[in-house]
Amino acid sequence: MIELTRLDKRKSEKFILNCELIETIEEKPDTTIRLNNGRTYVVVESSSQVVSKILAYKRNIFSR
Repeated sequence: MIELTRLDKRKSEKFILNCELIETIEEKPDTTIRLNNGRTYVVVESSSQVVSKILAYKRNIFSR
């Protein structure tokens, strides 16, 4: 689970995403995350920031 910021024209809001469901991450130019269930999210964070959060989460899980 990683915390991201949804990109919304009205406001930005934080949400938690199950990173195990991520199929693709693209920057076009905003970072768009597509899940394996077909849902998409546009977030403030860059693709490299998203990947860093995923790696930190997995390191935390597997280092226990």
